[in-house]
Amino acid sequence: MTRVLIVEDNETLALGLRRSLEAAGFQARVAADGRAAEIALGAFDPDLVVLDLMLPEKDGFELLEEMRAAGSPVPVLILTARGEELDKLRGFRLGADDYVVKPVGVLELIARVEAILRRIDGAGQEPPQAWGFGDVEVDRTRRTVRKGGEPVQLSRLEFELLSCLLDHRGAVVDRATLLDRVWGYKRPVPTRTIDTHIATLRAKIEDRPARPRHILTVRKVGYRLRADDG
Repeated sequence: MTRVLIVEDNETLALGLRRSLEAAGFQARVAADGRAAEIALGAFDPDLVVLDLMLPEKDGFELLEEMRAAGSPVPVLILTARGEELDKLRGFRLGADDYVVKPVGVLELIARVEAILRRIDGAGQEPPQAWGFGDVEVDRTRRTVRKGGEPVQLSRLEFELLSCLLDHRGAVVDRATLLDRVWGYKRPVPTRTIDTHIATLRAKIEDRPARPRHILTVRKVGYRLRADDG
């Protein structure tokens, strides 16, 4: 049974989330603060973490940063009342797999959890491929990226997004396709998640992220990866 750790200090909300996830077939456990979450990560060994940011003892950003610094690959869905763009960017840069602003419907939250888990289950199924554009090298077999010969650390979602653009190299990839291929959403949902991840991806592989050469915006449609190296 898939294990989900809920890190949430609001007792009523945490209980509701736990019951909803258990009704959907998950095994769920609650940690009420950052320190308790640290213990639960080892003792419960979750397959996914639903993480609040405003926590006692240790906030969610700090916990996520420590998880990724320690090499933890456990997917993290941030669930928080903090909806500022800078908070979202920080969350994704630290390695969050999704960022959801409260309040959110239970069905949507469970759908997002399931989409993350489907994506994780399907990771590593790409055929062996190596690609290059500009001074960026992408090894899809090893799931590594280098820029100017130096390694670039991409989150799982950033790598999947780049891979999807590579699959359609030179062509426009619309937002619905990106949501389906990268996030596992089968229907369009109102979200700026794509734009946020494109921004973080550009910051890591573009020389001038504000004036990108490679990952180009196609207004009102989606994005494309420039086919040539210029």
